[in-house]
Amino acid sequence: MNITPMDLYPDSGAEVAAGMAPMDTQAMATETTLLNPRFYTTDFDEMDKIDVTPVRAEWDKLIAQMKSDPNKGHFKKTDAWDAVDWDGMYPPLKREFIDFLVSSCTAEFSGCVLYKEMKRRGTNADICELFNYMARDEARHAGFINDALREAGVAVNLGFLTKAKKYTYFRPKFIYYATYLSEKIGYARYITIFRHLEANPDQRFHPIFKWFREWCNDEFSHGEAFALLMKTDPKLTESFTNKLWIKFFLTAVYSTMWVRDHARPEFHKALGVEISWYDQEVFRKTSTIARQIFPIELDIDHPRWIPNLERMNRAFLAMDAAKRQGGIAGKLKGWAAGAKAALTFASLYTIPAKRHALPASVRLEPSY
Repeated sequence: MNITPMDLYPDSGAEVAAGMAPMDTQAMATETTLLNPRFYTTDFDEMDKIDVTPVRAEWDKLIAQMKSDPNKGHFKKTDAWDAVDWDGMYPPLKREFIDFLVSSCTAEFSGCVLYKEMKRRGTNADICELFNYMARDEARHAGFINDALREAGVAVNLGFLTKAKKYTYFRPKFIYYATYLSEKIGYARYITIFRHLEANPDQRFHPIFKWFREWCNDEFSHGEAFALLMKTDPKLTESFTNKLWIKFFLTAVYSTMWVRDHARPEFHKALGVEISWYDQEVFRKTSTIARQIFPIELDIDHPRWIPNLERMNRAFLAMDAAKRQGGIAGKLKGWAAGAKAALTFASLYTIPAKRHALPASVRLEPSY
C-alpha cells in the first residue's frame, strides 16, 4: 500500500479563517529555520545495504506488528470529534495552536517523504518493507492534522511543500540518531499530553487530543525500527566518536524543544500545563526509553541544565527581535545573540553525561 498525503490531500483549501489567510500556514510550513521541522535526504544506497540478520528475530516481530496495521481505522473523525469554534477561540491561543498543528503536520510529512524515498530507491526487501509501512503511518498522521487545519480554513498544501521546502543532507547514521529521537520524543510528548487531559478533560480544548494514545504508539514503533537499525552495527552506538554525536543530537533536540515550546505560552496555558515541567517530563520519559540503544543520557537534573535552557531561550528571543529590527543594527544584535546561543549550547553539551550498559534485547513496548 503506497499512500502519501499528496494522494489524499492535494489541495490546501480555499477557506480563510478569521485573521489568518491560507498562505500564512503555507509560509510557516515552508520556512527553514533552526526551530522548524526540516526535510531530509541521505545516502540511500548505503541504507539499502543494511543487513538485519543480527536482529532478525526482533525485526520480524516488529515488521509483523506493522503489517497487521493496528491503527488502520484510527485516523478518522467519529462522533467523539467535537465541533470547534475557531472564530470564537482566543486569538493568541488560535495563533499558537495553528502553529503547533502546522509544525506537527510538517514534521509528520517530512518523515513520510523521507521514508517514501527510501522505499522507492531501495532494493533491500527488509528495508523497503519497513519504510513502506512507516511512510503509510506518517501519511495518515499528516493528513489527519491537515484535516484539523482545514476546519480552520488554513490547511497546508502538502504537494507544494515537497517542491518548495529545502532539503538537508544527513549521513545515514545522523538520520538514525535524529529520527530515532524525533519518533521517541514524539511518543513522549503525545502520551504526556494525553494522560494529562485524560485526568483533566475540561482542559481538552480541541478533539484531536483524544486521538493521541493510539497515535503515539505509531511513533513508538517507528523509534523501535531505528533502534534495531542501529543495533545492526554496534559501532553506531559504541565508538567514542559516535557517542559524542549521540550526545550532540540529544542536546540539540532537547534544547530545540525547550525553545519551541516556550514560544507557545497560551497553548500550554489552555492545556493547563506548565511548560518547563512538561518539557522536563518529556525529557525524562525519552531518556528512560533511549536507554534501549543509547549508552549515554543527558543529566537533566544537573545544576547547569535548566539555567542554560533558559539562556538559550533568551538568545533565540533576541535573535528573533534582531531579525524583525533589520538593518545593520539588527544584524549586529543577531550575531551577538547567535554567539550567546552557541556558547550556551557548548555549556549544555559539556554537562557530564550519565553512562550505562546497553541491554541485550533492544525491543520495548509502550508503557506510559
